[in-house]
Amino acid sequence: MRRLKWLYPGMKIKRWILTSTTGVLLVAIGSVIWILKRFPDSKAAGITVMVLGALIVIYGMKRMLKSFIAVFLPQQRERELVDIMYHYRQLEKGPKVVVIGGGTGLSTILHGLKEHTSNITAIVTVADDGGSSGRLREQFGILPPGDIRNCLVALADAEPLMRELFQFRFGSESELSGHSFGNLFITAMCKVTGDFEKAIKESSKVLAIRGRVIPSTFEKVKLVAEYQNGEKTVGETKIVKQHSPIKKVYLDPARCKASKESFESIADADIIVLGPGSLYTSVIPNLLVDGIAEKIAQSKAPKVYVCNVMTQSGETDNYTAFEHMNVIIAHTRPDIVSYCIVNTGKVPKEFLKKYEEEGAYPVVADSDKIIENGYNVIEGDVVNIQNYVRHDTKKLSKIIIDLTLKTKGKKISID
Repeated sequence: MRRLKWLYPGMKIKRWILTSTTGVLLVAIGSVIWILKRFPDSKAAGITVMVLGALIVIYGMKRMLKSFIAVFLPQQRERELVDIMYHYRQLEKGPKVVVIGGGTGLSTILHGLKEHTSNITAIVTVADDGGSSGRLREQFGILPPGDIRNCLVALADAEPLMRELFQFRFGSESELSGHSFGNLFITAMCKVTGDFEKAIKESSKVLAIRGRVIPSTFEKVKLVAEYQNGEKTVGETKIVKQHSPIKKVYLDPARCKASKESFESIADADIIVLGPGSLYTSVIPNLLVDGIAEKIAQSKAPKVYVCNVMTQSGETDNYTAFEHMNVIIAHTRPDIVSYCIVNTGKVPKEFLKKYEEEGAYPVVADSDKIIENGYNVIEGDVVNIQNYVRHDTKKLSKIIIDLTLKTKGKKISID
């Protein structure tokens, strides 16, 4: 009965099935004429009939495919089908990239990487306790969805309107003030499916993302900072407000179980990228989850730390590139990093004034010190200063992909 449904009226399929069938019959008739040779010009006639039949088959199949495409693709994108299919297949062949972090830094790099490969895994921190994510975490007892939402949107292949919808934030005129639609959507999906992991997967389908986004742990953890003066602060948002030199950070509970998919993706990675992002509150929390640092160290893939362009007030005041990387090593182990990407591009003075008021300055690229300690350094102008001082997503992703292909022994040019 299911097969008969293809013959329902209005499907715009029957006519093209009949057309293609007619073409197949003509090919068969032409073959018979050519083989039997019952008249002088039978060979030429047979070939002519076969060619005509083949053309009719191609035409019928083309129109049949167009009927399917019209259902699944917007009409204005039908002509782009070949380009879309080619691009999709090329992305499927791309390297397996694992990016670990959180905040805007992680979503920034994902924007660029998704243009080179669809084999991306973003491992995201779940220690966020501020803003909309913090409120939803307290009210509904779920993991904070904010950083996960940003990564989903960054990897989205959906229409721009859908991406804007997920990032839409409600104003102060309602009880939803401060909440983003995406956070509410993930929260609702979590309640419907009864599982945060399923909620992320279903949200990924809605946005048609290239790759996948997974939390570093599904346990409800809090980030704790211990300062040089011996004091402690609990909660990611409170840590940066203390403006006191941080000695170390750790998770509470300390022995939290890593997500299974994070282990699998790290083991299968062609390259592992740490950062960019807030050092103590976005990058390191993932590495403190039980077993993740060890899995990264065991991997034979290149392990790259992307050093921030600017220092962060209350967190990395006056830190150089080496000091950024050294903090990661001190919290984990020396073999967790093999490369460090350092920005050597200049930040215009007009931008610096704004950041200096906030206590943020360009990170000093002390590459020699990094090299002296046995690590590789990749220097480059990877800064973007259009609206904010951030990494240039295109330049940074090209460096990462080129490094991956180089270490895999492939010579591929990426435009």
